[in-house]
This record gives sequence, structure tokens and C-alpha cells, in this order.
Amino acid sequence: MALTEKDIVRFARLAGLQLAPDEQQRAQRELTRILGLIEQLQAVDTNGIEPMAHPLAAHQDIALRLRDDAATPTHTQDQRDEYLRNAPAPHEGLFLVPTVLE
Repeated sequence: MALTEKDIVRFARLAGLQLAPDEQQRAQRELTRILGLIEQLQAVDTNGIEPMAHPLAAHQDIALRLRDDAATPTHTQDQRDEYLRNAPAPHEGLFLVPTVLE
């Protein structure tokens, strides 16, 4: 799949990037090459192959060291202030983030 110059301009705008013409051409070549690699990977027949949670799972039992993904309450105002200390734009105890989708 070959990307057009119009595609690259759109991607750059969506990503909030300003690319010079030579950077646009380079991005177009590299992204087209990456999409070609993805097409090659998608062409591989994986019917009957069990998905693995870890690349070594086919050779040995793997115990994943993951914690439960659960929200924890902020017990004190000091903890909340500590969490928000590095936030670029905290507001009323919340993290404010810029809009990324138009």
C-alpha cells in the first residue's frame, strides 16, 4: 500500500506536526515501507495457531507478574497534591489534558 503526499500531510496535521517538504518525502517513504512489512506479516497463514501471552509460553510455563488493574482511592489531600504536583494543568483535583481528536 503506497501512501500519497496528501495522506502524509493529513497524518502530520492530526499528529500536530509541521513537516518540511523533505521530511514529508522521507516520512512517506518510511511509512510506505512499514505498511509493506505489515502486509507481509498479515499474509502469513496463522490458522490453527494458538495465541501466546508471552513469546516463551510455547517452551515453558510463564507466570506473568501483573497486578490487578484497579483504581485506588486517594486517602489524603497530601497524596492528591503529590500526584498532581507534576501535572502541567491540574484543575480541581483533576488532570487536564489537551484535546487530541478533532
